[in-house]
Amino acid sequence: MTAIAPARPSAGWRGFGRLLTTEAKVWLRDYASPFFGIVFPTIILLGVGYFIPGMRDPILDAPSDSVWYGLTPIATFLPTVLAMAIGTAALTVMPVTVATYREKGVLRRLSTTPMRPQGIVASHLIINIVTTLVGIALALVVAQVAFGVPVPTQLGVVVLAAALGLCAMFALGMLVAAVAPRASAANAIAMSIYFPMLLVAGLWTPGPIMPELLRQIGQFTPLGAAAQALTEGWFESGFPTLQLVVMAVYTVVLVPLAVRLFRWT
Repeated sequence: MTAIAPARPSAGWRGFGRLLTTEAKVWLRDYASPFFGIVFPTIILLGVGYFIPGMRDPILDAPSDSVWYGLTPIATFLPTVLAMAIGTAALTVMPVTVATYREKGVLRRLSTTPMRPQGIVASHLIINIVTTLVGIALALVVAQVAFGVPVPTQLGVVVLAAALGLCAMFALGMLVAAVAPRASAANAIAMSIYFPMLLVAGLWTPGPIMPELLRQIGQFTPLGAAAQALTEGWFESGFPTLQLVVMAVYTVVLVPLAVRLFRWT
């Protein structure tokens, strides 16, 4: 690993605003990244809502005192879509971008300029976090307009779950970005993690129909914990303590690990 000489705190971030603007423009030219980061979760929501029979019909076979009675299946699917939006940019877009820059020597060349390589990583963290928030907002608007999804019963829990899910998934994404030597490796690692987590988060078996085994496994993954905490905050009255703790633990463990293992060359 090539050593990088330390820089003065202020010198290392000189020109960061221009770097961030430039990287955002380059990022937008790659249509795949904005599509998967912003639009794809909403397309999944619309596809499931309009093309799977019964998804917009009220649930009437649940007990009348159940929180699920009278809801539509597509409403119970929304927290999973939001969890998917949280995970997509964090795990499938950002690690590939950082690994591409490593593979092409961009990080190494930046180490010889006043802007430190950390600026590239920070700029793409910002870009992808903003992307995720826009994707969440788009899914929420479409869910309300297209399907009349009810507002959360515990807004504070939903916001906390989304924030911790964002932190945990970007910590995991940064760990992948830290160790993947090439873009192809980053993509392979990310996909091998992302799709199993989508399964236990409820993408194919959302809300009340999720098998108990998948639910038990999912609550110990960052994406599954986010989906379960969002679901509880949206429709139920309890507090998802375990899921919130799981996401916090992922964050505090993986962030320092990613920093320690990060390879610039």
